[in-house]
Amino acid sequence: MDLFSLEAALQPIPIEDGRLSFLPQLPLPGPNDVVLRRLLDEIAWREETIYLFGKAVRQPRLSAWYGEASYTYSGRTFHPLPFTPLLLDIKRAVEDATGARFNSVLLNLYRNERDSMGFHSDDEPELGPEPTIASVTFGDARTFILKHKKRGTTIKLDLTDGSLLLMAGTLQRHWRHGINKETRPRGARVNLTFRWIR
Repeated sequence: MDLFSLEAALQPIPIEDGRLSFLPQLPLPGPNDVVLRRLLDEIAWREETIYLFGKAVRQPRLSAWYGEASYTYSGRTFHPLPFTPLLLDIKRAVEDATGARFNSVLLNLYRNERDSMGFHSDDEPELGPEPTIASVTFGDARTFILKHKKRGTTIKLDLTDGSLLLMAGTLQRHWRHGINKETRPRGARVNLTFRWIR
């Protein structure tokens, strides 16, 4: 049997104005805890400053940009480091699971429950009008929240260790997403969002 079988296929999540799919465990050649440890050790993590409403703000998490293209968001341009062998392995697994192709990845390290991601859409021009973005999680689960820009609808998903969430179609045009701070203690979580930069 192939590593990626029909039982491991992406499952669609019903959503208006976009496409959303979920896979509880991305098929990988090694265990999730080993992948997490290597990501923590091998990635060149940075605490970035971005610009919101004209003010410099430190991101409440660590991040890194790898791949083949630069990326501009929140008033900053990020130049990529080359893919590591581990990132290439994960990218191949994501491409096999989704049928999409990616040339860059943004990694975010949520060190504990105090780290977060503000609500936003991945709608920068270099992503195209209907970007496909694959989000892979290793480590402690966190709640991923989507809010419709006009309807007020909210969807909450627990992104668990080893899971893959695929966002596609017009989703970025109509929805914002984020990760809130929590009061319950949380361990480290690494999230990788693979994307195609035009």
